[in-house]
Amino acid sequence: MPNSYYSEPRKTEELATLESFLAGAASLHRADEIRFLCIGTDRSTGDSLGPWVGTMLRERGFGRVTGTLEDPCDADRLPRAIDSLAPGEPIIAVDACLGRPESIGRYLLTEGPLQPAKSVGRNFPPVGSYSIAAVVGAIGPKPYWTLQTTSLHRVLVMAEEIANAAARAWGKEVYLNSWKTIRYNRNNELGSNQSEGT
Repeated sequence: MPNSYYSEPRKTEELATLESFLAGAASLHRADEIRFLCIGTDRSTGDSLGPWVGTMLRERGFGRVTGTLEDPCDADRLPRAIDSLAPGEPIIAVDACLGRPESIGRYLLTEGPLQPAKSVGRNFPPVGSYSIAAVVGAIGPKPYWTLQTTSLHRVLVMAEEIANAAARAWGKEVYLNSWKTIRYNRNNELGSNQSEGT
C-alpha cells in the first residue's frame, strides 16, 4: 500500500467530514472544558497514532490532553486514566484501529464511546463522549504484527489531520508538517538548541 493511501477527492471528503464532526463538538464545548483522551503506545508504529495526536494537540495549545509521546496512555495506563476522568466530563477519545483495506486512511467518527484496543482482542470499557478511530491498517490474522509494520508516514499524516481539524474547530493555530519539528521531550529540545548554537 503506497503512502498516498487514498485519492485526493476521497482525502478532501474525509477531511471535511472530520472537520465537521469536530466543529459540532466545538459548538457545544469550550476548548478549556473538553478532554482529549489519546489512546496508544509509542512502542508500536500503528498504535502510536494516539500519542502523536496528543503531542500535536499540546503543541497547538490544548491543555486538557491525556496521552502524548512523552506520557502515552497505553494498555497499562488506560485503566487509571479512565478512573481519573471526572463524571460528565466531555471527552474526545482518539485511537488507531484496523479495518478493511479500502477503509485505510478513513476515520470512524461517533457521537459516543469507542472500544479501545478491540482489534487486538483487549477488553477495555468503552470511553468517550465523542470518538475518532483512525483506520491505519488492514485487519488480518496477526493484528499486532500489522500495527507494528504500519507506515509511520500514514500515521503521522493522519495524526496531523486530526490535530489540525481540532485546531480549526476551536480556533487554535494550525501547523502543517509539525511532526517534522516535534521533540519527544524538553530535554531533547534543549539539547538540540544547544548543539545548534555551538
